[in-house]
This record gives sequence, structure tokens and C-alpha cells, in this order.
Amino acid sequence: MEMLEPGLREIACEQSLLSRPDGSATFVQGDTSVLAGVYGPAEIKFSKEMHDKSTVEVLVRPKVGLPAIQEKTHEQLVRETCEAVILGTLHPRTSITIVLQVINDGGSLLACFLNAACMGMMDAGLPMRATFCGVTCALETDGQLTIDPTNKELKESRAVLTFAIESTEKKVLTVSTRGVYSPAELQQCIAAAQLSAQKIFLFYRDSARRRYSKS
Repeated sequence: MEMLEPGLREIACEQSLLSRPDGSATFVQGDTSVLAGVYGPAEIKFSKEMHDKSTVEVLVRPKVGLPAIQEKTHEQLVRETCEAVILGTLHPRTSITIVLQVINDGGSLLACFLNAACMGMMDAGLPMRATFCGVTCALETDGQLTIDPTNKELKESRAVLTFAIESTEKKVLTVSTRGVYSPAELQQCIAAAQLSAQKIFLFYRDSARRRYSKS
């Protein structure tokens, strides 16, 4: 576990846990944890194939019950983020499937999905032009900003923004928002998310270094 500031809860990650997928990772942020399994590039059904690049599919499995509208929304955002960094033209007419299993939701679940997906893709050795991470910001009624909020903090917030940020230029790839916020608050949240992203990217690098020094 690694303590991160400002505002990020403890994070931890373990890769190559599963033998069947081509890559896998668990990502833990405080009380939130997600297991990612990455399959591919693999052969694809003719109806789904794209002749110039690989097809990316993301499946979210809730802790209990069947996927609902919220899961579908998360699937779409994670898929769009992955598509933005995967060098899909290297593997045309193939599929890449990312399965995200919720182990526990203690808040900022979408950000944890993004981080688990990226670590799983790195474990699978997928060609990517950059890595990415997810950071959630919550705005309270008094304007105070909380990074990586818990479920309690999310309930008390008037706006929640989750950013997927890429590692090379710290650009925002995708964003999911709910609630009311001003343009100035949006910029404030982006700046705070970019700052936190640098800490997550350092964690990625340290994890990779530790892993490869063992092997």
C-alpha cells in the first residue's frame, strides 16, 4: 500500500493474478477495489470486426446482481478511454476485451475502473501510445474540493467529476460529470486531477520497476 497526497487514499495494485486472461490486475483505492481481466488481441466474429483496427469491448460486472444503466455508462467511458491510447491499427480485425469486476465500492469507482483497466492492459503487453489513469473530484456546497472521495463524501457533494488523464501530456481524454459547477470550478478540478495523476503515474512506474526487478 502506498499513501499519496494530496487527497488520494492509499493505493495498491497486483498484476498477473489470473491465468486465463492475457493480462490482469487488481487496483485498490482506499476501500474501493476492482479486478481487471484483459483478453486479446484475439480473433473476432466477422460481424464485429473493423478492417483497419482492433475492436475494444469493456464489460463491467457489479459485485452483486446484473449490470444496469450505471454499469453501461461506465463501460462506455472506459472503452472510449482505452480506444484513445491503444495502438489498434497494429492488430486490425481483432478484439480486445476488458472485464472489470467490482470487488468493493467504497467511492470513486469509475476512477478505480480506469486504473485497473490500464494496469491490466500493461500486464497484457498491449501496444499503447501512453498510459492513463482516473481521478475523481467532488465539490461540496461550500466549494471545497475533495480528491478520490469516499461514498459518504460523494453523497454530501453537489458535483462529481471523473477525469481520465493520459501520461505524456497530462491531457484529459474523457470526463464524466454530474451536478452543478462553474467553468472556474471545472478548471480547478482539472488542475487538481492532473496533480493527482502525476502521483498515480509514479505509482505505475514504481510497480513496473518492482515487478521487473523480481523477474
